[in-house]
Amino acid sequence: MKTNLKKFGFCMMSAAFILQATSMGASAATGNHSNSSIHEKKIVNVAHRGASGYAPEHTIPAYQMGEQMKGDYIEIDLQMTKDGRLVAMHDEKVDRTTNGTGLVKDLTLAEIKKLDAGTWFNEKYPKLAKEVYEGLKVPTLEEVFKKFGKKANYYIETKSPDVYPGMEEELLQVLEEYKMVDSKGRTKNVLIQSFSKESLMKVHDLNPKLPLVQLFSYKNRATISDEELESIKEYAVGVGPNFSKVDGQYVKMVRNHDLQFHPYTVNERADMKKALEWGATGLFTNYPDVFNEVLREYKHKDNGNKITK
Repeated sequence: MKTNLKKFGFCMMSAAFILQATSMGASAATGNHSNSSIHEKKIVNVAHRGASGYAPEHTIPAYQMGEQMKGDYIEIDLQMTKDGRLVAMHDEKVDRTTNGTGLVKDLTLAEIKKLDAGTWFNEKYPKLAKEVYEGLKVPTLEEVFKKFGKKANYYIETKSPDVYPGMEEELLQVLEEYKMVDSKGRTKNVLIQSFSKESLMKVHDLNPKLPLVQLFSYKNRATISDEELESIKEYAVGVGPNFSKVDGQYVKMVRNHDLQFHPYTVNERADMKKALEWGATGLFTNYPDVFNEVLREYKHKDNGNKITK
C-alpha cells in the first residue's frame, strides 16, 4: 500500500511538473505581448477615427462618441508637424478635413491649431450637422491622452512614417510620459498598427513588449502565405487588411497562425456578420453602435445553437 502511495505521489508530482512546463512554454510562445488586452477573448470593436460616421473624424467629439457607443478602442492616425508634434489626422494634407491647405509636415503645431477641423463635416453631412462641430481643433496625441486617460484603449497608427523621421521615437516617448506603458515597457491599453513593416520593426526594436498589428491594403483578392504569416508573428500579434478584398480562407489562415484578425473598415451589417462568421477577432467601423448590435445578435444566435445541439 505504501509503495502504491509513493508511486501515486511521484506520478502526481511528475504531472504537476509537466503541466507547469507546458504552461511556461505556452507563455513563452506568446512572446512579450501576453500582457496586452489584445489577448482577451472578447471580440474588439474599434471606433474608426472615432465614431466617424456621426462626427468629424479624429476630433475629441468623435472619440467621445465612440466611447459612448461602447467602442473598445479609440483609433488614432498620426501625422507629424514641422516642429515634431504628433497630431491626429488621417491624411498627409490638411485639405480634406480642415479649412486649410498644405502638408502637415510643412506646418507647425501653432499653424495647425488655427484650422477649423469640424465645419467641413456639417457641410458634407447636413443631417448630422451640429453647431458644436464648428471650429473644432485638430488634437495632439497628448491632448487625447489627457482627455481620455489610462482607462481608455488606444489603437494608434503610424501614418506615412517614411515622411516623418523620428515618428516612432516620439510616439514611444509620449506613451512613456503619459504612463501608457509601465516601467518594464508593457501596456494593457495600447495597440500600434502600420502599413509599414519597417515602422513596426523600428517600434519593436525600441520596445519589443508593445503589441503590434501589420496592416495591408489589397487592390485585388487578398492572398497571404504561411511563410508571410510566420514572419509577421515574429513581431506582431495580428493583421489588419481591407475587408472588401478578403474571404473566409484568408481569415482561417490568419487564425491558424494564432494571429488576431482586425479588418477595416466594416460599416454594413451584412459585412459585420460575415466577418464574425469567418472568425474575425475584431474590426474597425465608423459605427461602433451598429457593430455592438450585430455582436449581440451574433452571440445570442451562437448561444442558441449551443443550446439546441
